[in-house]
Amino acid sequence: MRRRKIGRVSLPAVSDVAALPVEPARDPYHVYLDSLTSPESRRTMRGCLDRLARLLTGDETATGAGQPWHLLRYEHTVRIRTMLTGQGWSAAYVNKHLVALRRVLKEAWRLGQTSAEDLARASDLAPVRQSRLPTGHHVPPEVVGAALSACDDSPAGVRDAALIAVLYSTGCRRAELGGLALADYDPGARSLRVRGKRDKERLVYLTTDAIGLVERWLAIRGSGPGALFSPISKAGRLRERDGRPVGLTGQGIADILARRLGEAGASRRTAHDFRRTFIGELLDAGVDLATAQALVGHSSPATTARYDRRPEKTRRDAVDRLRLPTARPLT
Repeated sequence: MRRRKIGRVSLPAVSDVAALPVEPARDPYHVYLDSLTSPESRRTMRGCLDRLARLLTGDETATGAGQPWHLLRYEHTVRIRTMLTGQGWSAAYVNKHLVALRRVLKEAWRLGQTSAEDLARASDLAPVRQSRLPTGHHVPPEVVGAALSACDDSPAGVRDAALIAVLYSTGCRRAELGGLALADYDPGARSLRVRGKRDKERLVYLTTDAIGLVERWLAIRGSGPGALFSPISKAGRLRERDGRPVGLTGQGIADILARRLGEAGASRRTAHDFRRTFIGELLDAGVDLATAQALVGHSSPATTARYDRRPEKTRRDAVDRLRLPTARPLT
């Protein structure tokens, strides 16, 4: 029997496993991805599983579909973890792949392809620990103002101004913003109903200035059901499916920010930079940690606390009390 190598551990080759599920309905890879409610999550976790498959097989064209996930045991998953940590990736990125691995193993168990005992052992992997500062940059108000001024009166310009205003005043993730529907907008309450990670809903609130820009966009978009923010053709028409505006993708939102900031002469900023800035501004203004956590949809207050700029300012102020001695030669 031909065997597949996993580092120094080997598994039977796919073609030698008679019980290997090949139908999507019986493939843990497809079943797991189908269980995810967010298109962004499906894209992310598909990428993780496909990278794992390429890492294990050495085949740069491999995907996670049709792989013998049900054959993985503890000695294999430990080796996989070691291989992942040797890629030079951040701890968060490695742990995301381990989450995908555990979940596809669990689907194999649910499909009756592996035992509960084998699942428990193979999934018993410690997360990779690492202490890093939050990535990204602060977005100063003048940069936001310059980006808004770069948005003209065309349909795309009016949409982009509203989108930037919503990003700055809510700290939403790209996928959350792209997933907003018109029905999620409540102008009376100045709120948006956002669906975040793991399909958790929360309410975020808009400033009065942001409301004005959103209303200006809606005068162009119209009041029909569908996505709140949609791609626009060069002819100024909204992209629709079944008569309803479709939502922007995460990459589409990133491209809008890059274009408007570039036109404003500002350096590159990401949607996460807007999110980081929103959290920092809330905490600087004295908003308590629990409220800030609820507004941005973090599952743990520790995650929100990492964006607190006040300790950094305190340390910088402490250093500012020092004075460099005047340069003079020793006598």
